[in-house]
Amino acid sequence: MQAAFREFVTLLVTIDPLGTAVMFLGLTTHAVHQHRHRMAWRGVLLATAIILAFAIAGQLLLDMMGISIAAFRIAGGLLLFLLATDMVLVLHSGIRSTTEPEQAEAVHSHDVTVFPLAIPLLAGPGALTSIMLLMGGADSWGARTTVLGSLIVVMALALIALLAAGQVGRLLGVTGANVVTRVLGVVLAALATQFVIDGVRESFGLG
Repeated sequence: MQAAFREFVTLLVTIDPLGTAVMFLGLTTHAVHQHRHRMAWRGVLLATAIILAFAIAGQLLLDMMGISIAAFRIAGGLLLFLLATDMVLVLHSGIRSTTEPEQAEAVHSHDVTVFPLAIPLLAGPGALTSIMLLMGGADSWGARTTVLGSLIVVMALALIALLAAGQVGRLLGVTGANVVTRVLGVVLAALATQFVIDGVRESFGLG
């Protein structure tokens, strides 16, 4: 139960449905209601497919490159810690959001389904790293099923947040969204540190 909660929180924080909904609203200001909903559905489905692909084939990719799961835990933990720093300081380095040139390109696009909604807002480096770390730490089919179940629940929450982007934007506003992001960033920093500790322990056989 504790492991399932940890997996859910990790994915919830890295995918950040509420923060993504606020950014999605800003990118689709001039879109009609029906078009915004179509983009939300397609973006979530595409992002889910991408993350699932990494969840299923991630270990094979690491094996082909000769990278141990311990090394990936350390590297992934460090990447997630950088992401957490971005969230706490509300920075826009491109790790969890689009860069300024990407934002300018997205503003002139009539369809943001693939870019930047699916990639990198939903299926960004943080989400892809997290799912590979969680799947790598799952030692049974039951544990892997729990990870995938947590992913489906988080993506369902992301879809709900995107469909209700207008209400989310009015409820939270920029300040509210930043407060939520900072709190989640602190949680992610702790989870990232744990990933690094687990990787170091495994590398040196500390148990």
